[in-house]
Amino acid sequence: MAAAEGSTPQAEVMTIASPINLIIASLFVVLLYWHFRPKAPVELPRGPPPVVFRTYTPKTLIKFNGEDNQPVYLAVRGRVFDVTPGRGFYGPGGVYENFAGRDASRGLACQSFDEEMLTKDLSAPLDELKDLDAEQLENLQSWEERFSEKYLVIGKLVAEGDPEAPAS
Repeated sequence: MAAAEGSTPQAEVMTIASPINLIIASLFVVLLYWHFRPKAPVELPRGPPPVVFRTYTPKTLIKFNGEDNQPVYLAVRGRVFDVTPGRGFYGPGGVYENFAGRDASRGLACQSFDEEMLTKDLSAPLDELKDLDAEQLENLQSWEERFSEKYLVIGKLVAEGDPEAPAS
């Protein structure tokens, strides 16, 4: 009966193994491979190295002025801030570049970015800011709050010879 209808077992095999079916099966195998193939491990970008809270003196702080791709730190009332994210302002060529690697307290209090606001002698005692008036102290407080909100405190500034000063 099967021969009478024109269908033979060999004809059924040829229908299954037709070129179109082979192409579809091949595509299916390729898609399965692409979906389940081993993937390269994801590599996350490396962040900056962690900054450890430490004690600085004016001589050890000065090298963090942003030159030679160094981070940019500045001190306000004895607290050292990492202002590297604001390199455009505090780093080389920035408006506040005079403060990079220095104690910026007096300059910020007086709203002056001039060199005269900075202590020239890095071995001298820290500026105690005793001669500032109420308005200048308020300016300084405002700047200190702004830095605290925006930047990390990474250390404290002490004078040379202070018992807490790092060994040279």
